[in-house]
Amino acid sequence: MRTLLNKTLSTWNLLRLGIAGADANILSGDINRAIILLAIPMTLEMIMESLFAIVDIFFVSKIGVNAIAVVGLTESMLTITYSLAWGLAMGTTAMIARRVGEGDSDGASVSAVQSIYLALIISLPIMVSGIFFSEDLLRLMGATNEVISEGSGYTKLTLGFNLIVIILFLINGIFRGAGDAALAMRSLWIANTINIILDPILIFGIGPFPELRIEGAAIATIIGRSFGIVYQLYHLKKGKGLIKIHKGNWQFKPKIILKLVNLSLGVTTQFIISSASWIFLMRIVSTFGSTALAGYTIAIRIVIFTLMPAWGFSNAAATMVGQNLGANQPERAEKAVWRTGMFNMIFMGTVMIIFFLFGDGIAGFFTNEKEVVNNASKCLSIFAMGYLFYAFGMVLVQSFNGAGDTKTPTIMNLFVFWLLQIPLAYTLAIYFGLGAEGAYYSIVISESTFSIVGYFLFKKGRWKTIKV
Repeated sequence: MRTLLNKTLSTWNLLRLGIAGADANILSGDINRAIILLAIPMTLEMIMESLFAIVDIFFVSKIGVNAIAVVGLTESMLTITYSLAWGLAMGTTAMIARRVGEGDSDGASVSAVQSIYLALIISLPIMVSGIFFSEDLLRLMGATNEVISEGSGYTKLTLGFNLIVIILFLINGIFRGAGDAALAMRSLWIANTINIILDPILIFGIGPFPELRIEGAAIATIIGRSFGIVYQLYHLKKGKGLIKIHKGNWQFKPKIILKLVNLSLGVTTQFIISSASWIFLMRIVSTFGSTALAGYTIAIRIVIFTLMPAWGFSNAAATMVGQNLGANQPERAEKAVWRTGMFNMIFMGTVMIIFFLFGDGIAGFFTNEKEVVNNASKCLSIFAMGYLFYAFGMVLVQSFNGAGDTKTPTIMNLFVFWLLQIPLAYTLAIYFGLGAEGAYYSIVISESTFSIVGYFLFKKGRWKTIKV
């Protein structure tokens, strides 16, 4: 009993320290403790992001099947924005982690500013596309006239304000690279808590607010994430974190921006390749009707709810790798990756069992449409088959990126997702007549292949020699 009590108290103390942003002692000391202290706020950050996705689709589903469909189609297009945001954030994380590991805090601050300038530049074409071509984009994705009529305003707002998404993710990448994971967690919690509160108010017109339906969901997201950015900027200017931006740091430095572009380009390309494959998959699923599309959209939101915490562990590995390579400790960096992968597999294995046992009940929480529930449940069961592979693959990819070796996972993404997943999805779903399930099986096969290839490439150790 005493041993159990001591373990409980120790676990609670680690959780408390992680949320408070205690020093993880990344460069020395117990690796397990460092990983857990980094992973706790990063995982909680991702849990809030995934909770927002679940709550958002829950309220949107009350509007109707067309509303769910337009969210699914817009989200598939928004993955390009997420790709840019995550790519830039990971490139920034790698650069800042390396500077921090070298003890160059001023260089880290200058790099942070240049990444913000870059975010402003890359968001412009997406904003223009969203504002002026939202209906054309939905039509290109296979949306019916009813879906376009009901949801083009949502698409216009979501893509038109893409800068907010990019900046929020980017600055959190700055915090993570510096080891200030708790600040990243708090900013996203603020943003998404406001978003979740505003969702039903603006969608259904509660109290004095007008009923904006699906456009209300987009406006709630814009407002919530804007508050998160205000919190981030405050801490970059006046906070107690490691990265502080002063007036002198705002000078435009093209050389650093070019270096950041080269570093982020590989990560961005990775996400664009995988995101484009998801767009093609969404297009394939849309050929089987709005019911299949709605089921797939619900399932994807549920999957995101479980994958986001796993990305928290993966981001912890990236920070551990970046800072330890900067401090010339490659062995400690590699050891951290294997430990993080093990932790992630335990988590994802638990989720896998839950999906197998309770898929119908989870999907039924979002809609009463029996066919939609059946499609979503089948999607969850098939996805779960590859969860152990996903768990370790995610850690490996972020470890490559954290080391600055963005070329390896980029090539892996290109071959596995474009040359394997997309042709396989079409072949299974349409040529062999498996329908939407064929597309789901292609995801499991390609993601598992990705993880196996990543394992052997990581063992070769080229990532240890990359200069940032």
